[in-house]
Amino acid sequence: MFLGLDLGTSGLKGLVLDAAGGVVAQSDAPLSVSRPHPGWSEQDPADWTSAASAVLRDLAGKIDMAAITGIGLSGQMHGATVLDAADQVLRPCILWNDTRAHAQAARLDADPRFRAISGNIVFPGFTAPKLVWMAEEEPELFAHAAKVLLPKDYLRLWLTGAHVAEMSDAAGTSWLDVGARDWSDDLLAATGMTRAQMPDLVEGSAVSGGLRAALAAEFGLRADIPVAGGAGDNAATAIGLGIARGGQGFVSLGTSGVLFAATDSYAPAPETAVHSFCHALPGQWHQMGVILAATDALNWFSGIAGVSAADLTASLGALKAPGRTLFLPYLGGERTPLNDAAIRGAFIGLDHATDRAAATRAVMEGVVFALKDCQQALAATGTKLDTLIAAGGGARSDYWLAALATALDLPILVPQAGDHGAALGAARLGLMAATGAGADAMPLPPIAREVAPDPALTAAFADTYTRYSAAQTAIKDLT
Repeated sequence: MFLGLDLGTSGLKGLVLDAAGGVVAQSDAPLSVSRPHPGWSEQDPADWTSAASAVLRDLAGKIDMAAITGIGLSGQMHGATVLDAADQVLRPCILWNDTRAHAQAARLDADPRFRAISGNIVFPGFTAPKLVWMAEEEPELFAHAAKVLLPKDYLRLWLTGAHVAEMSDAAGTSWLDVGARDWSDDLLAATGMTRAQMPDLVEGSAVSGGLRAALAAEFGLRADIPVAGGAGDNAATAIGLGIARGGQGFVSLGTSGVLFAATDSYAPAPETAVHSFCHALPGQWHQMGVILAATDALNWFSGIAGVSAADLTASLGALKAPGRTLFLPYLGGERTPLNDAAIRGAFIGLDHATDRAAATRAVMEGVVFALKDCQQALAATGTKLDTLIAAGGGARSDYWLAALATALDLPILVPQAGDHGAALGAARLGLMAATGAGADAMPLPPIAREVAPDPALTAAFADTYTRYSAAQTAIKDLT
């Protein structure tokens, strides 16, 4: 059997596959986010290891843990987990959706070396500007920074005792030469960092280390089980969905929203604000448009409405043409295509007819149109998608999927197995590392149904997207 551990923003999931690739057990542990100041988003890494321990204990009550022969990791990207020389955490991890380093990111992005070498804009949520912020705002802590790890790689340190990262996650730091798949000494030096402060690099399907004996004994696992390099959450989701070759893609409605396209070559286009990253398999890359608030936007509105998100969406019925009310989902800035940490969201066109159902539809449509922006940005790079596979918790909403398919004018395939996503991809990478298996270990999942665009509503969604784009311009000017 093979174990995947996925460290998300709101929780940690463990999933176990059998030798045939079937899911035999899973477990979840919740996580919370601290927001001590506007634009800040942090987590205590000790909460990650506590959550991992809880998941492993729960799995041990369901299966024979000694039968696990490989472990894979996936996790939220871009977080800055800063350790001293004794591997003690110096401060709470600064997360992917933290925008405090927007000024530092803008300065780095103005240096042409960053886009030329990393292939990407330096976004405020990326790792490198956070360390520059730390050097400027917390110099006494920065002086003790011996290693910087991404969130899932801190879990790896706990599991194996090794400082290791892999290509897909490292590509989101602004320190990786994404084409060469290696740290860039020039970019490190430009941020006051050195290669010695970086973890070693492996491919996602390679062995990164073996499980520590003490942990193995605690949870009934075999000592020295190989732990795969793993992947950042989106690349791991792609592996779980069997997406590795050009033309294949997925759309994820998670806390953030992602439009992901696998590519057979490295083709950066940073001016589009599309991310061009390494994939989790050797010699493969991917592009993606990213929005910062997808289900996060609906959950925000749920809190205001005083009704659960599930109840809000369950009563919507069949897909309708968008109404007059628009919602711009920029609750904490935006990435693709805006690259704007300061922009904020808005309801526009509110009137007496805007009841709770109309406002709910507007929030969901706002996320859809933000993902339409990503589709337009991907198209500007020459990347075309024929179909998409649905992923993320928001994909449980038939209304949201119908709106997405209609706005993007693309069929969306819904897997039978539900939202295993990144944890499944992590387990598959654990299988590859343990057995040496290749692409045959990551087939497309069985598809339950296809959500097709509604031809009667495509024109209405296109017209509303034009209004959305105009409102976006107005909000940029105001914020």
